[in-house]
Amino acid sequence: MSVRIDKVAETIKKEISMILIRETSDPAFGFVTITTVKLSKDLRVAKVYVSVLEKNIRSTTLDHLNNAKGHIRSKLASKLHLRHIPELNFYIDDTLDYVENIENLIKEIHKNDNESNP
Repeated sequence: MSVRIDKVAETIKKEISMILIRETSDPAFGFVTITTVKLSKDLRVAKVYVSVLEKNIRSTTLDHLNNAKGHIRSKLASKLHLRHIPELNFYIDDTLDYVENIENLIKEIHKNDNESNP
């Protein structure tokens, strides 16, 4: 069952990406990358994680996605042959922020080591 869920999630990820690129006129979606889709076991709910490079437009972009989720879901229905099209919930994927924070901490440690050991 898990393999099927993973395949459906990957298909939904690809299709949402294509819908945002080709079938929406909102320029805010040009800066969005769908990073992960996590489906419930019954395939009725999809958590869609998105990455937005510009931090200052993340909340606005998330609002736009949530406003467009009905449209996106209807486009998915026409492309996918599933009994039920999952309810879409969009979330910001902050993995890149986390990685950047760790890199900065490592740089700071190395900087402090170099200053204490001339």
